[in-house]
Amino acid sequence: MTENAGAIGIGYEGKNLAELIENLRAMGVAVLIDVRLNAISRKAGLSKRALSAALAENGIEYRHKPELGNPRDNRAGFGEDWNTPEGRAARATYNTSIATEAGAAAVAELADLARHKRIALLCFEASELHCHRRETLAAVRSRLMELLPATA
Repeated sequence: MTENAGAIGIGYEGKNLAELIENLRAMGVAVLIDVRLNAISRKAGLSKRALSAALAENGIEYRHKPELGNPRDNRAGFGEDWNTPEGRAARATYNTSIATEAGAAAVAELADLARHKRIALLCFEASELHCHRRETLAAVRSRLMELLPATA
């Protein structure tokens, strides 16, 4: 794994487009992975086309991975009280969805990419404690560890 590689998460809650890009550049992100099911936003510049164009202007690649999105009916469990029965059920439901063939393939692709580049998984919520990207990052990092050569 190279020095500027790995997987991190970022939310755009409370940020505008310029602040998001500034944060990504400061963290050395080469590829932004949008893990929203639907890459749309009411915030200016943060929907798929506009975001992709703005990132490209700043030397950051954009990829949308809807197969890693969290269905609307499963989002409530990721709220403030995530360590409740509802929160645990929501995480279990989401983890089952990314264990599908499409989800597992996307996780494997991102882990391989993270071996060589710093990637950031994007969703709305500022805190990963309240977002499915926490689970996604865990899956990507776990797969990444499987790809790295063992050290003695």
